[in-house]
Amino acid sequence: MSSEPNTKAIIKIEEFKARAEELKKLSHQRYGPSWKKWHRDVQVFLEHTFGVESRHIADFSSISYSFSFSPVSEQDVQKKWIDSLSIAQATFESFVHEINEYGLPKTHQDISVSTFEIIERLLKRFHLVARQLKERHGERSTLQIEDEYDVQDLLHSLLKLYFDDIRPEEVCPSCAGSSSRVDFLLKPQRVMLEVKKTRKSLEAKEVGEQLIIDTSRYSEHPDVDTLICFVYDPELRIGNPKRLAADLEKRSPENLNIKVLIFPE
Repeated sequence: MSSEPNTKAIIKIEEFKARAEELKKLSHQRYGPSWKKWHRDVQVFLEHTFGVESRHIADFSSISYSFSFSPVSEQDVQKKWIDSLSIAQATFESFVHEINEYGLPKTHQDISVSTFEIIERLLKRFHLVARQLKERHGERSTLQIEDEYDVQDLLHSLLKLYFDDIRPEEVCPSCAGSSSRVDFLLKPQRVMLEVKKTRKSLEAKEVGEQLIIDTSRYSEHPDVDTLICFVYDPELRIGNPKRLAADLEKRSPENLNIKVLIFPE
C-alpha cells in the first residue's frame, strides 16, 4: 500500500533510524543535546502521525537507555546504551512494515492535536471548572481551591480525561545531592507539568525566581523534553502575565523546551 503520506512517513522513520546509528557512537555523551533532540523529534512525529495516545508512542517511550539500579560498570552502561538504540531501530522497522502493510490511520490528520495543545486547553478552562465546583446543590461540600495541593488534585482529575500514564510528584534525579519533587510527569509524552498557585508570599517576582531554579533542575531529567509551568493566579496577583511567561520561556536551555501558562489572564 503506497501513497504520498505513507512514503513521507517512511522516509522520516528511516531518517530517525539512521540518526540512532549515529547516536551509538556517542555513548560517552549519553543524554546529551543530540539524543534529546532525536528523542523529542521522534515523539512529535509519532504524535502527529499516529495520535497522542497511540501504541506507537507507548512502544517507543518504553525503551530504557540506562539501568534502574547501580553500581554497574562503564562497559555495561555503554552496552545498554547501544542495545537500547538497536531496539529503537527495530521498533522503527516495525512501524515501516505496518505502514507498508496497512497504511497510515485514516484519521491521522484529525488526531494530530499535540500534547501541549491539550494541556493548554485544560489549563485555560481550569478556573471555570474551579468556580463551577462551588455551585453545588444544597450547599454540599466541595473541593475548595486554597493551595497548590488543591490545584494539583483537580488538575490530576482533568488530565485523566486525556492521558493514561500520569505520574504524580516524580522525584527529579540528582540536584547537587538533593532531590526535588515535581507535580506530574507524562512519561510517554516526555512532558513535566509543574503547578504553582500565587498567594501573598508568592507573586510575580517569587514565581519567576522559583521557576528559574526549577528549570535548571529539570533540564537534567532523562525522561523530559518539555517543562510546562502552570501558574494558577485566581486573584490576578501577576500584573503582566504574558511578559513574565515570555521572559521565562526565553531561558529555555538547549535540551529543554519551557512553556509557561498563567491563568486566568
